[in-house]
Amino acid sequence: MLKKIVVLGTGGTIAGQSRHAGDNVGYTAGQVAVSDLLQAVPGLDKVLGGRELVSEQVAQLDSKDMSFAVWRSLAQRCAQHLADASVDAVLITHGTDTLEETAFFLDQMLAPALLCGKPLVLTCAMRPASALTPDGPQNLLDAVALAGSGRCGVFVVCAGSVHSARQVQKVQTYRVDAFDSGEAGPVAMVEEGRVRWLVTPEPQPSEWSLPSLAQLDAAQWPRVEIVLNYAGASAHMVRALCAPVPEAPLRGLVVAGTGNGTLHAELEAALLEAQGQGIRVLRTSRCARGQLVPGPVPAPLQAVGLPPVKARIALMLSLMA
Repeated sequence: MLKKIVVLGTGGTIAGQSRHAGDNVGYTAGQVAVSDLLQAVPGLDKVLGGRELVSEQVAQLDSKDMSFAVWRSLAQRCAQHLADASVDAVLITHGTDTLEETAFFLDQMLAPALLCGKPLVLTCAMRPASALTPDGPQNLLDAVALAGSGRCGVFVVCAGSVHSARQVQKVQTYRVDAFDSGEAGPVAMVEEGRVRWLVTPEPQPSEWSLPSLAQLDAAQWPRVEIVLNYAGASAHMVRALCAPVPEAPLRGLVVAGTGNGTLHAELEAALLEAQGQGIRVLRTSRCARGQLVPGPVPAPLQAVGLPPVKARIALMLSLMA
């Protein structure tokens, strides 16, 4: 049986085009079909190792506009392909702006059994396809090399580095090496079509109650918002978010505290009010590195060891379960 690697396209900068080849900022994302992107990558046959490359356009958008509907479609398509005995791996082309959120969402939603020996790899670009020196083709080549590794899990490949879905964050606004995994560091490097593993990635069980894919199809996604602690923070934002909105009632709040999750007294009081009204509240940190370290007395607001945007996803999924 001929083995396949399936590539799902969602648009992004990697599929972007600008009027001028030297313009790496004023481009329009999501213009080039994923099938055309693959045809423009030299050397794919060598890294494919005899596998067939199959592409499918799931969406065509700028990832700043990523939607729950696209997430649902991606999860369903990934699950279907990964369950196919002829598929060795699934690769997703994605914009960089919300890539870490999509990667974490899929990492949480896809059953570990589906990912056993069948990696799910997301890749991207910081320069459009029309650039003088686009970074997308090399990222695609590296992603295909990783897809053929037979490792378990959800990974992000960018600028030769391989990151786990749980740890990866976008840290650069412009440079091509836009992603980082903080203190954990990358799990591997891709060098000349070869994957050099720095650690042995092991699937981590979710700490959250999770909905099934069928529940995603039927459920209304709960509204969860993010608020930030800062000098002079007040209760006004939280109280405004808690105001009744019949068509989209607030179900949860994630607060990005300063330092070790500390909160302005007025902001904390408003969050405790919200929690008392039945709104789930999670506390994390706005710091780029480190985990919240618990003190001797349990805090009144639940702490999580995730960046704010990933904590929001975890809370949404938990509320749907």
